[in-house]
Amino acid sequence: MSKVKLAIQLYTVRDYIQNYTDADKAFRFIKDFGCDAVQISAIGPIEPEKVKELVEKYGFDVCVTHKPFVRMQEELDELIDEHLMINCDTIGLGAMDEKYRSSKESVMEFISIANKIAAHMGERGCRFAYHNHDFEFKKIDGDKTIMDLLISETDPELFTFVPDVAWAQIAGVEPCDFLRRLKGRVKVAHFKDYTFEGERRRFIELGKGKVDFDAIYKTCLETEIPYVAFEQDIDWTVNALESCRESFEFMQRLQSQYE
Repeated sequence: MSKVKLAIQLYTVRDYIQNYTDADKAFRFIKDFGCDAVQISAIGPIEPEKVKELVEKYGFDVCVTHKPFVRMQEELDELIDEHLMINCDTIGLGAMDEKYRSSKESVMEFISIANKIAAHMGERGCRFAYHNHDFEFKKIDGDKTIMDLLISETDPELFTFVPDVAWAQIAGVEPCDFLRRLKGRVKVAHFKDYTFEGERRRFIELGKGKVDFDAIYKTCLETEIPYVAFEQDIDWTVNALESCRESFEFMQRLQSQYE
């Protein structure tokens, strides 16, 4: 079993990366607590060349991104060029648009478009990666879910996944089973935690909630997932930067048990 590389999903700190100066400070903060791999998502209107400058300045390994589906459809070669510029070979989609979620036919329309995008990415040395929420586990075709169709109707060499373990568990799916099902189709898994305050579900820093990361980390090793990335959408205890530091330290402690 090879070691998993620990990363931060920058969507967590999106409010701190909306311009070059702020992003520089956020990148420095993340680098200073020992992280050298990131997922670039929700970064502000910063020129690709400037993003490259920041990535190189801090020596970050960009493991994946999240980019709008409309850009994949309308500006795919430009988008691929931007990824190759920062040595990132995996272009992620945060979720399919709502218009594709209502029926088997609409899901298949999404898959048809995504398959063509993934094929072109493959021709240029990149792969498409789909990030799940909980809605993908809704039955859409008899006993089949949206996720079933995403898995069965796409090319495993070109259409990969960014499995979010918390959203899978929220949907009633056992996260380790989900990761095993996707074996060979995952470069980056999202580590996210959640808890309940009364009836309200809230996201929380890793290790404070209901997700069994010990079992999940073992499964990541068993299924040879190269990266795990911390993500917390909202509900930071202090602020998003401190949540990243705290959760990254949790991942480091978890990892140390298996070295």
